[in-house]
Amino acid sequence: MRENWRIKVSVLAGASALAFSALTAVPAAADEAVEDLQEVQMPADVKIVEGLAPAAGADVPSLEPTADAPFSAAAAAKAAPANTCLGSTAAYGVTGCFQHNGDIVWAGDTKKDGMSAAVGVYTDYGRAAEVCINKLGVNTWATCNKDYRETGNVRLRALRYDGDTGKFYQPESWSGWIPVDGKY
Repeated sequence: MRENWRIKVSVLAGASALAFSALTAVPAAADEAVEDLQEVQMPADVKIVEGLAPAAGADVPSLEPTADAPFSAAAAAKAAPANTCLGSTAAYGVTGCFQHNGDIVWAGDTKKDGMSAAVGVYTDYGRAAEVCINKLGVNTWATCNKDYRETGNVRLRALRYDGDTGKFYQPESWSGWIPVDGKY
């Protein structure tokens, strides 16, 4: 009996902690106004890469928010042309996505607030994290062309970057794991 009681208390405590963390750690949606940005401590070994403007005439993703329809990454990958972004994520002022054909990271700046869009890229095979910064201004895309291992996965992290101080800020948002080869 006593062991049963401990299990119930542990489950209740864990569920309470999870619910509290969900209420306090939920990032702001991409279109919500943010009153107080919180600084994010990035690991010391993160490489910052300044993104480039897409080539003239290149197909660029939309900066418009998508509808709240259910999303199936596998279905999107099968239906998408080779140059389509997969695994997109967005937070206040930032939209990011990964183009598996060419291993291109896209960083879109959606808010005129004096900060830059930043899209961090993390791998599941130990490669050092990198952040693609869009310093081109509001309503623009910047690209960072990378070469990731085809058998690996990447994960994107969207957040704001202040180039004057070199600091990153939340709200932030993470994508799920995205296969580099685009095959779900």
